[in-house]
Amino acid sequence: MNQLQLFLPCAAGVEDYLADEAHRITGLTGHDLLVGRGGVMLRASWRDALLLNLHSRLAQRVLVQLSTSMYRNENDLYRAASEIAWEIWFSPRESFKIEFTSQHSPLTSLNFAALRVKDAIADRFRAKTGVRPDVETRYPDVRVHMHLTTDEATIYIDTSGEALFKRGWREDKGDAPLKETLAAAMIAATGWDPHGDNPQPLYDPCCGSGTVVIEAAQIACRIPPGIQRRFAFEKLVPFQPHVWEAILRQAEEAICDSPVGIYGSDVSHRMVDFAQRNAERAGVARAVSLRGGDALQRMPPSEQPGVMVLNPPYGERIAAAGTAGRNAAERMGQVAHVGRETAQTEDGVEFFSQLASHWKKSYSGWQAWMLTPDLKLPGKMRLKESRRVPLWNGPIECRMFRFDMIKGAVKPRRNADGGDHPGGATAA
Repeated sequence: MNQLQLFLPCAAGVEDYLADEAHRITGLTGHDLLVGRGGVMLRASWRDALLLNLHSRLAQRVLVQLSTSMYRNENDLYRAASEIAWEIWFSPRESFKIEFTSQHSPLTSLNFAALRVKDAIADRFRAKTGVRPDVETRYPDVRVHMHLTTDEATIYIDTSGEALFKRGWREDKGDAPLKETLAAAMIAATGWDPHGDNPQPLYDPCCGSGTVVIEAAQIACRIPPGIQRRFAFEKLVPFQPHVWEAILRQAEEAICDSPVGIYGSDVSHRMVDFAQRNAERAGVARAVSLRGGDALQRMPPSEQPGVMVLNPPYGERIAAAGTAGRNAAERMGQVAHVGRETAQTEDGVEFFSQLASHWKKSYSGWQAWMLTPDLKLPGKMRLKESRRVPLWNGPIECRMFRFDMIKGAVKPRRNADGGDHPGGATAA
């Protein structure tokens, strides 16, 4: 178990950040740690697999690659699966499930392909032990993943179980909650380091149920993301409880107080309550400061300039939160209560231009990082981004825009008739 091929899948755009994280966790470098499309590959030990499950904030799962082979039909997949020594990984007492992904596979039915792989595993156990393990599609003990390309089949066993973004602390959430892994990727993209030479406070002015600030607080307190959850490897044959308990003890001993301030606010007091309860479950209630308030009016939460990280609402959620939202709702005859600041006109111009104006006047010296699928956002804010980082939110291609707040003149945005836009002041 000291020469395993591990694959850590992640969201598109996160691969390099995940490679850096995997290096910090395992110490692996060079040919033992390779960046691929959609994930990172490692030549590592079983202990490394446990450490990655516990500490990785960016990986979706930790998979052990068991075989790679060429195939042309379902019988080839049966043969490949039947040659794997499944008995060294789990016993007939554990239930299992086959999960398939494919990229340009010529097979007409992935369901039939999964059935053939399931039969191969069950038949091998029956030949070796006289007993077939049960198949469980909802809550299996063991997940087997197979990935097909045009002519190649790769089989993995999953050491994680439920996806790693399920940290175990988020029970209260609002509409369209941000996945914890994506929140962690946003923080990684900023380069924010609470334990570096120049630690800075972090603030999310549209915090919703608190995902970004809680991830940041756990980073600052050195709380592993997986400290509260269970993993599939606990039911696999190589698992040794005393080794895992020692890893957990070491992680718990490293937990500390946050060296920097971490702040969140939201226009909806209901969402602030959600964030507070989530922070308590995540063990960071003392490390974060959460308040209600309109993002267009809230002043900096600390005297020291820091980093703002936010995933602002946008798009079709037009209506009513915050000052600009109330104005737009009145004009459009709409009443809605979505619980967060929203892009308050159909293209978000009013909200974002006012937000930029407020930041320019009140947040001198701060960095603002915003995740959005709207590539025209800098134009709406009338700000020039200093960086743009591609990230994917599931199937949605997004950008992390960095804006550096430098104090300057503020001028009103002009109407088409040459008059000043009411309430549309933006930074020059």
